Amino acid sequence: MAGAPGLIRCLALSPTGIICFAKDWSEDPTSNHHVLRELARTRRVLWLNSVGTRTPKLSSGRDLGKIRRKLGEFVRGPVNVENDLWVFSPLVLPLPHSAVARRINQQILRATIAGLRLRLGLRKFQLWTFLPNVADYVGTLGEDLSVYYCVDEWSMFTYLDGTATVDAERALLDRVDCVFAINHALTEAKRQRNPEAHVSPHGVDHAAFARALDPATAIPADLAAIPGPRVGFYGTIQDWVDQDLIAQVAARRPDWSFVLLGQELVDASRLRALPNVHLLGRRPHDELPAYCKGFDVGIIPYAAIERMAFVNPIKLREYLSAGLPVVSTAVPEVMRYPDWCAIARTADEFEAAIARELAGDSAERRRARSAAMITETWAARVAQVSDTVDEVARRKRPAGT
Repeated sequence: MAGAPGLIRCLALSPTGIICFAKDWSEDPTSNHHVLRELARTRRVLWLNSVGTRTPKLSSGRDLGKIRRKLGEFVRGPVNVENDLWVFSPLVLPLPHSAVARRINQQILRATIAGLRLRLGLRKFQLWTFLPNVADYVGTLGEDLSVYYCVDEWSMFTYLDGTATVDAERALLDRVDCVFAINHALTEAKRQRNPEAHVSPHGVDHAAFARALDPATAIPADLAAIPGPRVGFYGTIQDWVDQDLIAQVAARRPDWSFVLLGQELVDASRLRALPNVHLLGRRPHDELPAYCKGFDVGIIPYAAIERMAFVNPIKLREYLSAGLPVVSTAVPEVMRYPDWCAIARTADEFEAAIARELAGDSAERRRARSAAMITETWAARVAQVSDTVDEVARRKRPAGT
């Protein structure tokens, strides 16, 4: 339901809604999607498409296309995408590190949010953000409580201005009432500036990925056409994916097929040149369980860089819910699952671990891996987060109110 007909539902006021700065709704699903979708089952949620963490490049067709799309979305207004989740693209100057632009954007956003609150019946709301650069808006929009949901160590992304991002996030941490971070190291780092920082690891849509164990689930035709055994990966092909590692193991084992799903944001020509490496491109998230069924092993081949201490791969729990054996580089959060994941630090170890998992896998092991994830759902994670937010709100509330 979208547009004017959907606004009929807005006559009922939500007791405590959520307005959230997030990535773009149209991008690949991440924790932004999973958490806000879950929250929208019980309350009204307004998702604000990204206000920009970097200055767009006018020479980039991708960036120009995004600007045109956002203008169209702004004109269209808030859209009800599912349950009580509404998506809107605010119009701001895409200059996150300009002091003048930030002051202008602050006024634009205040007026925009005021109109949206009236239109969507958001009398009381909490302000949430998955982005690190929105401190200017905290405390200015009329929220009862502010929450920062930290999903990564933003300062370590190569395409962002590290110093400016650190400064922006520090200002945010100083202003919000509550912080959640997706792994233990990240939580400890943010707690240095905000004592109300809590760990909230990623969850999983267990029921969806357990479909990989269902005999009725069909392996997609493009994957079924690739000879096995199939070593699978899905996710954005970015600079943190260790292409050298994949290429070395693929060259040594021409009898294995390496299948990579995801948008390519870096040059992957070295992998594309190998006959047993198959780059199939991006696939919708709801198709991934069927692809997992066709994988013999799921891999997490992340580069050994400092940022890995602060990540928590969503695909880890999805692979396991699908019953897949998992081979990963030494990502600390993956290492918390020694019963279900093999860890490798070199190409030799990676190759040997894949070979062991291929040889030792069974239907029984697949069912056991999947069963181990039943308690780690997004619903369970978000329930814990909501309880913590409610407790923070109670402590913040003046005595006698």
